[in-house]
Amino acid sequence: MSTESASAFPHHEPEPAPAGSIVVGHDGSKGAEDALSMALELADELKLPVVVARAWSISTAPRPAEWTFGYVPAWEEFTAAVQHELENKVRPFAEKHPTVVISYEPVHAPPVKSLITISRDARMLVLGTRGRGGLAGMLLGSVSEQCVRHALCPVLVVRSKP
Repeated sequence: MSTESASAFPHHEPEPAPAGSIVVGHDGSKGAEDALSMALELADELKLPVVVARAWSISTAPRPAEWTFGYVPAWEEFTAAVQHELENKVRPFAEKHPTVVISYEPVHAPPVKSLITISRDARMLVLGTRGRGGLAGMLLGSVSEQCVRHALCPVLVVRSKP
């Protein structure tokens, strides 16, 4: 049994993606799926690898397979659960682009910092939107906005079609 408390989980410093790759942020939302689809299309055309990144916290991570009531799994178990869920969500999109090399970067850290660090040497960072309607839908979300302002590579924000 792990004695670590949820607040003691360390933040993981992400590794930058390989130079020239396309990084796509994926949080499981419809907007993230649209961004993933666009990133894979671009990567296929440009013959570039894709890094699918997901920043997670204890409150957003899926439960590890070994989880039981009263047991707090090690953060490695949460990371594995996030990676497994990410691979499952990406699989149907990846099957449409079998020549694209895809890697995964689940990171226990805030999303903006993670995406900016991971995309540092990338050809492009691709992000989705949350799909808010009306005036809010015309504005970028806080993660998208901060990445557009601070990323060291071009950022493509993909809007979902209504």
